[in-house]
Amino acid sequence: MDGSRFHSEGANSRRISRRRWLEALGVGGAAALAGCSGGGNETATSTDSSTPRDELPEVGGTYSRTVSSPIQTLNPIYNTEDGAGDLISYALDYTYAFTPGTEVLPQTAGEFTTDDSQVWVYSLRDNLQFSDPYGQVTAEDYTYLINEIHKSDWAASANTDSWGSDVNVEQTGELEFQIELPSADPFYPETYDPLLYAIPKDLVQPYVEEQDTEGLRQDTELNELQFTGNLGAYTLDTWERGNKLVFSRNDDYYLSGAEDMPQLFGNAPYFETIESEVVQEQSSRLAQLKTGETDVAAVPPARYDEFDNLNDVTVYKQPQPYNVVNSYNMRDNGWNAGPGNLFRSRTFRQGLACAVDKERLVRGVYRGLATPEFTWQPEWSKWYPDDASQIRTFGVGDLYGKEATQSRIKEAIDASEYDYSYDGDRLVNPSGDGVTLEIYHSAGQNTEKQATEFIAQEFSTNAGIEVNVNAIQGSEFAETYWKQEVPENPDEYEWSNGAYNAGPREVTSQNGWDMSMVLGLNTYPLNPLTNSVFFTVEESFYNPYGYVPEWNAPELFQQANETTSEEELQSIFSEIFVEISEAQPLGMLALDTDTPGYSSDIAGPEENFFSGWNFPGWYRQE
Repeated sequence: MDGSRFHSEGANSRRISRRRWLEALGVGGAAALAGCSGGGNETATSTDSSTPRDELPEVGGTYSRTVSSPIQTLNPIYNTEDGAGDLISYALDYTYAFTPGTEVLPQTAGEFTTDDSQVWVYSLRDNLQFSDPYGQVTAEDYTYLINEIHKSDWAASANTDSWGSDVNVEQTGELEFQIELPSADPFYPETYDPLLYAIPKDLVQPYVEEQDTEGLRQDTELNELQFTGNLGAYTLDTWERGNKLVFSRNDDYYLSGAEDMPQLFGNAPYFETIESEVVQEQSSRLAQLKTGETDVAAVPPARYDEFDNLNDVTVYKQPQPYNVVNSYNMRDNGWNAGPGNLFRSRTFRQGLACAVDKERLVRGVYRGLATPEFTWQPEWSKWYPDDASQIRTFGVGDLYGKEATQSRIKEAIDASEYDYSYDGDRLVNPSGDGVTLEIYHSAGQNTEKQATEFIAQEFSTNAGIEVNVNAIQGSEFAETYWKQEVPENPDEYEWSNGAYNAGPREVTSQNGWDMSMVLGLNTYPLNPLTNSVFFTVEESFYNPYGYVPEWNAPELFQQANETTSEEELQSIFSEIFVEISEAQPLGMLALDTDTPGYSSDIAGPEENFFSGWNFPGWYRQE
């Protein structure tokens, strides 16, 4: 799993990958984060589940959608992009999802139960079928995937971090297997760690026996979802690389008519086809929504009122947990303005946080459809500190402006071994040259571009740092800037946990970079324990930016992981979020609201945090 998400249809395509955040939060996340297991980023809530079965919608028509970036891979074992996760979800369900109220929705696993919160048992449905020649899905398919791929050193799957050596997975019946955790965890489903796709053992076994990582990554059946049988509401028919994907209705969908599902699943799904097309320019995507050529597109804040007043389009406000974040590259190929790397200084990062007026960013760029972010949790989360006065509110009030910014930067450079200084209001490096940094944003995302340009202006005005703004395709940035080049000798490093945390700071990506707005990250308000992925470094698979905490992050997350008391957990999380607000590990700017626009005749979307979990029940109204 990746810790990031590109925008696909959400108002800002910058989310953490869908695996852990999943569609539970209105994913696709995968991006996203994600969307919901049914339809990914097709943000929606349940349609009326009391609809009598003899009044089910008619099957027919095409659901059309656009995305801003080409898809790199649809291989479920390796995908870390939320937009691709949306597409995978059309053809392949997870073991479970979440419905509004954080209730577990059984998908391929009819039950997920525990007696003691330490041993969890998956009981699979008995009507799951792979495509020929792989036959019925059994527990062995899942346990083989976990034990031989996710838990292996050679495969480096997207889910490796979820399956440590201290997690014991054992098949206990043809359709049953258990997961034994090292200690009790009553919040285990909310960690998203046990989310699994069904992958045929016979398909992957040859690669396992040869430890053929590249073969597993490039396998055609995996990349084209040719094995999915009846495991998703739709079947992938064609994929024109870099352009278009077409899915057709799966007449044998295993959840169609299931007694434990909402009645609207009685004859699901209801579209004959789904078409997903790459349209890189935001203006073109919006024009297609206006003319009815596509059924969904992200409506930027600047055009919210315009589209909200259209008769044929309905725009939904959907609060979400993904942040607008300026990532600082603290690895050795970051900070390319002079010697050293000032991003590694906590005080310097605090200075940068004081340089950006978050309230003006929210009002101006996001038109009020966002809230300032001060720590790694939205204020509406039950885990947000009760005493909010402890949270450092950098970027507002006395903690905004030139004096607040430069006083902290001067303190940081005074402590540096390199002779940075101010020449008037301009920060200069030891050679006397003005400090100039590069920042990247996703090509085709106008709101993201405006936010990035605002940051550049604020850095110039308040920090005396010039910033060059660069557009880049999200997929290119992920591959050649965000991911590190995994060393050939990983055992010689303190740690090497895959391409997103391939080692200490000397392990770098193919291309150097300073700052990035390309990818936003998830704050995981359902289960903030999952945020350990961003802040525990050596134990984590995700640290593209090379952050090393100056605070006791591993110990605090371990304490949170071991407690079963909600009151104690609240106290620990409060301490964690206070520490993060002080440390400013990344430039936390805002938590924006998704404002997707849908064709008004699409039944299903609503303003709901858990939207999309029932996407197979969406349909086109007459």
